[in-house]
Amino acid sequence: MIQGMIFSFLGGLGLFLYGMKVMSEGLQKVAGNRLRQILEKLTTNRVAAFLVGITVTSIVQSSSATTVMVVGFVNAGLMNLMQAIGVILGANIGTTITAQMIAFKIHHYALPAIGIGVALKLFSPTRRWQYIGEILVGFGMLFYGLSVLKDGLSCLKTQPFFQEAFVTFSHNHIMAVLAGAFLTIILQSSSATVGITMALAASGALTFAGGVGLVLGENIGTTITALLASIGTNVPAKRSARAHMMVNVIGVAYVLVLFPLFIKMVNYFTPGNPDMVITTAQQAAQFGMNIGDKPFIARHLANAHTFFNVFNCLLFLPLVGVLAKICTWMVPSGDEEESSYHLCYLDNRVLDTPTLALAQAHQETGRMGELCLRMFDQATECLDEFSQKLLEKVYRKENTIDMLQKEITDFLVNVSQLATTPEISREVSSTMYIVNNLERIGDHCENLVRLAERKHEQKIEFSEEAQGEIQKIKKRVRDFIELMAHGLESGGDDKFLARASSLEESINTMEDRYRNRHIERLSEKCCSVVPGLVFIDILTNFEKIGDHCFNISEVIAGKK
Repeated sequence: MIQGMIFSFLGGLGLFLYGMKVMSEGLQKVAGNRLRQILEKLTTNRVAAFLVGITVTSIVQSSSATTVMVVGFVNAGLMNLMQAIGVILGANIGTTITAQMIAFKIHHYALPAIGIGVALKLFSPTRRWQYIGEILVGFGMLFYGLSVLKDGLSCLKTQPFFQEAFVTFSHNHIMAVLAGAFLTIILQSSSATVGITMALAASGALTFAGGVGLVLGENIGTTITALLASIGTNVPAKRSARAHMMVNVIGVAYVLVLFPLFIKMVNYFTPGNPDMVITTAQQAAQFGMNIGDKPFIARHLANAHTFFNVFNCLLFLPLVGVLAKICTWMVPSGDEEESSYHLCYLDNRVLDTPTLALAQAHQETGRMGELCLRMFDQATECLDEFSQKLLEKVYRKENTIDMLQKEITDFLVNVSQLATTPEISREVSSTMYIVNNLERIGDHCENLVRLAERKHEQKIEFSEEAQGEIQKIKKRVRDFIELMAHGLESGGDDKFLARASSLEESINTMEDRYRNRHIERLSEKCCSVVPGLVFIDILTNFEKIGDHCFNISEVIAGKK
């Protein structure tokens, strides 16, 4: 019996978690980039942010995925911390939909859903219907797994150890909360632990009070998971995780104080006695359940989960500003210069959500472009007036750009290995191409600073004419890098590409003309060979930077 219970638990849980993953991926493929666009277009209205949090989490079926996506937009300046907290509050409500679906007992339709979903996935001629097939397959696996889980866990109520534990949960609500939090930390999914709790309760193993205690703990457990995941991340990520934790922990605390009133309220709004047990074959046939099961408790627990999150979010929604200030005080800003040498946006937790992962890669690539611009400024400043401090800064930025290239490329490779749409695959290839060109710009900036170091050590002086030519081409190249970096952030159009083409042609013409003038100066013995070689190398690196900027601009404009 124990062996059968363990097998049923593992198999049912596996089906549940994998079904949720498949369903979530299918929903995201159908939604496409609309999820990203919804979040990008958020206004400063906290209510709008709250409603978007509910909507997006209902689609992706994961409050963690929503929170991670929000952190990326906070870092990009598209959303402030107050908006992020509004979305997180909405995500807490959106994640309760899974429990409500479980309570509707739609597991009876699990197998037909799998059959229809597989047929659509294998035989549908259109991609959209294939994605809908994935949704149905995931839906069916999720609820069939829950059914297997419930049957496997039903024998727990006869085991003395679990009987004692469940009795303790019924009378000691704090113990129930701790157990729920611990289980969520282990499984890394509040939806899974709520599903297990509802399955245990429906099988007659748990009382309603004990089940509510576990559900409250699961709301804390999901925030602890986010806190652990935020270790080593940037400041906005930590602040968002703290806000999530504070909302849920404070909410659970006041519900525990008012626990009898909360139980009565849920019972008042939900029909049926949650602790009623089926005792006759007639009742079992009436409810489609087994003798010893509790027919009403699943709906009561689902409503308790929803009521808690709705009331808690409505309580904190007017206090978003205060909560943001507290989180800012709890997690002060670090050194900005130092933070630029670390990843800001990439988070492996969103790899199962390709559109969100790609959005993060775009943000990290945009930051890489801004880093190239700052690196170019410091390298050319070092050319004009050598400084050891500037030299070291450029070398550190070069190391950072190399690191970003590796990390973004590895991240994109992982995205490409998932079941993605052709559009996403093309975006992955384009982003990789951009990242490689940005890394080459960093290399040429490093070459410039090495030439500045050589010029300083060998006390090389350029003629006034050569110095003027370097300043002119430097300004043109800087304008190109700035245009390219702006294009990475906001996109490009035909005017953007025309401007890029003009700059590319101008830089090539200047490099060719200045090189010929230098040859003339050499023949007229107006300059010596060594300074001339350094001058030519500087021109070459400027021209190469322009080439890479143009390559990136073509991708931004959709021409490559």
